[in-house]
Amino acid sequence: MPAKPMTKGGIFLLQETPPHEIFTPEDFTSDQQLIAHTAREFIDKEVLPRIGEIETLPAGLNRQLLTKAGKVGLLMMDVPEEYGGMGLDLSTSMLVSENVGRSGGSFTATISDHIGIGTLPIIYAGSDYLRKKYLPKLATGELLGAYALTEPWSGSDAMGARASAVLSRNGRHYVLNGVKQFITNAGFSDLFTVFAKVDGQKFTSFVVEAAWPGVSTGQEEHKMGLKGSSTRQLILENVQVPVENVLGEVGRGHEVAFNMLNLGRLKLGAACVGAAKGLIETAVAYAKQRHQFGRPIASFGLIKHKISEMTLKTFVCESMVYRTTGLIDASMEDLDRMDSEYSQKAVRNIGEYAVECSMLKVYGSEALDLVVDEAVQIFGGYGFIEDYPVARAYRDSRINRIFEGTNEINRLLISETLLRRSLKGEIPFVEAARTAAGEILSPGTAQQSAGGKVLEEERGFLSQAKKGFLLCAGVAIQRYLDRIEEEQEVLGMMADMAMAIFATESCLLRTLKLIEKQGSEKCRIPILLSRLAMASLLDEINGTGRTLLATAAEGDELQAQLAGLSKLTRHTPTNAVALRRQVADHILEAEKYQIR
Repeated sequence: MPAKPMTKGGIFLLQETPPHEIFTPEDFTSDQQLIAHTAREFIDKEVLPRIGEIETLPAGLNRQLLTKAGKVGLLMMDVPEEYGGMGLDLSTSMLVSENVGRSGGSFTATISDHIGIGTLPIIYAGSDYLRKKYLPKLATGELLGAYALTEPWSGSDAMGARASAVLSRNGRHYVLNGVKQFITNAGFSDLFTVFAKVDGQKFTSFVVEAAWPGVSTGQEEHKMGLKGSSTRQLILENVQVPVENVLGEVGRGHEVAFNMLNLGRLKLGAACVGAAKGLIETAVAYAKQRHQFGRPIASFGLIKHKISEMTLKTFVCESMVYRTTGLIDASMEDLDRMDSEYSQKAVRNIGEYAVECSMLKVYGSEALDLVVDEAVQIFGGYGFIEDYPVARAYRDSRINRIFEGTNEINRLLISETLLRRSLKGEIPFVEAARTAAGEILSPGTAQQSAGGKVLEEERGFLSQAKKGFLLCAGVAIQRYLDRIEEEQEVLGMMADMAMAIFATESCLLRTLKLIEKQGSEKCRIPILLSRLAMASLLDEINGTGRTLLATAAEGDELQAQLAGLSKLTRHTPTNAVALRRQVADHILEAEKYQIR
């Protein structure tokens, strides 16, 4: 039986996806849920009771906790079995990241860095020699890893790195010099994936051991948040790195850097879901016991609005995370792990979903910021006091919009990747956008479903939203042509519209799949959330689209385009207040994030 073609990254903008084709959290097996329970139990018993102590960054504590995590198997999820790990699929690994994210903040950053970009480069880019040497010990926590890409003078511009690598005369080692900035876990890590330019030009990655002569770290950074995680400079002074410790190929370090960042962005999105769920539980508990005007504040409409919005953002992000990991896992099914080129093919498949990974990073970090901000507001004045947990959460969440590539950089990556792949003929994005711009301006193009089945009208609205996005993108492409990469504001708006479509579609497809399995009666909350998400999508496409069109056109042309967009996004407003109250009442009764 021939293998099913791999779903192209970004293709969701151009076609409909059947609900049964996506992976959802409800698809996890009992074995996978058991692994998640192990992660959750570890965080609840070993980490949360020591949050106050962790925040003071005592020497040895983070290493001690990571070693304990290794003993229960939490560090070996991604490590192949032949190197001492469990070799689990990506979706299960993300489920662990989500539950680790429950701790929020410092320890989440600490363990995520090790199991993510501290270990994954060796898994996917290391030679068999490097894997055998390091992975078994990374899997147990005997060795701890970190990732050193950023430099004091090059943040988002990774290729502007100044760290240098020169091959020795005998050809046995490279001599590395340079300084790396903001390196998570630098204070106690044993291994660093370090990026430097060979002969000042060839961007290359290396595995560097902390114990080698010439390797040192700076003082701990005094950070606004994540106070319990180690963040230092990594200083390299004439460090002799054996040629065997080159990661990948000389001059191909950018492939290691960018592909590992894709996975890092995925794991960040999952961790944001876990943190958001924990904050909802904390905020709901407080809202039910805090009384004002003779009644619990949970009974007030504006507090219910906050709880429902926190739930909606979390549900949508959760749906996006596992839809994306499902796509990647599906792309790996036909790869042979015994193939000598397995790692290269796996990395290529992960890179196929770079657009979705960037969307998850942006949406997840901004959704968590909304959740934590509303949690502080629910706590009121007490939320501003450090004795209460939401104050720490507020400080800690802010970094998520900066690391793993700033949200601004990721927005540019979303649009630029779609355009670049279209020009290469990989997906017909530019062609579809230009076609849509012409068709939509013709009379009678806007069509909406009359409804009937549950969420049938919302599916029609989703199709219209995609056409609205393509209209706006097509106008921008025609206006700026090959100069569009200089129009960052336009690219940012295109990214926001595409991300809103992916987010809403993920939520809607998940709900439709649930309805197919369980019937609509058992899916009341997912249906309410999907209707709320769709109402927000149409407003987003219309609002952002109008701004984009006004940037790229003027006069009669602009008026015609605005009329076309208006037809596509026209809808009768949803009674969002009633929907939100039902969602909030359900969450308040459950006293936690729960959609069933």
